[in-house]
Amino acid sequence: MAEAHKLGDLQHSILRVLWHKKEATVVDVLAALSDERDRALTTIATMLTKMEKRKLVAHRSEGRQFVYRALVSESQVRRSMIAELTSRLFAGDTTALVSHLLEEHEIDSTEVERLRTLIAEQGKRERGSGKEKRRGR
Repeated sequence: MAEAHKLGDLQHSILRVLWHKKEATVVDVLAALSDERDRALTTIATMLTKMEKRKLVAHRSEGRQFVYRALVSESQVRRSMIAELTSRLFAGDTTALVSHLLEEHEIDSTEVERLRTLIAEQGKRERGSGKEKRRGR
């Protein structure tokens, strides 16, 4: 399995800013997060330093400022966090996770149709990969 990305709310928020902007200074991140909650510049700087040690972000120097970029993609983080959630709360049972989402959340007919399409596409991919395996590919 890919590396687990256990992120706190602030770390995830910072990564969302970096994914959106591609690169950002501490001041840029603070400005982007200012509507969520008041935070000190030093809090953001400290968190970015910790995230860099964990190889979640990297920086380059631009004058006296550090310009940060994400080293992990949104899909990598999502995949890792969902895998951990599924493992911890549903004993690895993906069907139980999906069942829970369907039972506990209001889903309109458009979303249901989209889910049906996704399930059908997944079935086609699985059948296609099964044919390749039988052919010895």
